[in-house]
Amino acid sequence: MLVVTGTGTGVGKTVVTAAIAALARQAGRRVAVLKPAQTGVSPGQEGDLAEVVRLAGEVTTSELRRYPDPLSPEAAARRSGIPALGPAEAAAAAADLDRTHDLVLIEGAGGLLVRFSEDGTGLADVAWALGALVLVVAEAGLGTLNATALTAEVATARGLHVAGVVIGSWPTRPGLAALSNVTDLPVAAGAPLLGVLPEGMGTLDRGRFREEARRGLSPWFGGEFDAERFEKEASSAL
Repeated sequence: MLVVTGTGTGVGKTVVTAAIAALARQAGRRVAVLKPAQTGVSPGQEGDLAEVVRLAGEVTTSELRRYPDPLSPEAAARRSGIPALGPAEAAAAAADLDRTHDLVLIEGAGGLLVRFSEDGTGLADVAWALGALVLVVAEAGLGTLNATALTAEVATARGLHVAGVVIGSWPTRPGLAALSNVTDLPVAAGAPLLGVLPEGMGTLDRGRFREEARRGLSPWFGGEFDAERFEKEASSAL
């Protein structure tokens, strides 16, 4: 099992989750994606899991709560009157999927400490209950080092293991900060750079998406991404 979290909202968690799922599915693995709490989406609307299926192909999906307001799951639950989600329920759902699948991906909402319920529990507690590895999806530019370091420090303090960091949206024309951060992000995360995905990747058709996933993700995920080579290229462009 792998918990996919971000340094914030809009950093590319869903695209990264779909990319990992696409490569695993192509390799013949049975893949499930769990979204414990989806916010900002009304009943009948397509959420993050629909995007994963569109990009990765037919994978098993499970969504435990859906809240219409674009807030944290805890705040959205409070406003809507829909019951909040506890970590035990989310962990049990992931464990059930794990019995019949080769890979279970758990995509969070926002960052690692975003609250699911009033008692302050959230994705970090789910990861701890499962003993799952954590993958941090980070931005490329200014501010990402602090957010990544905070995420990794909290994860470590809570007894979690950060498997690595992926840049969720690499700009077509990276600036000074992005190029410099290629070297510094693994230091901030205390874990290897396991991938860099290009911006706009979520707009591609399924075939091209899978090709970009292969180029942009580490062999750890079944891809071809070479972190050392990418860092050298970024450094030479400074």
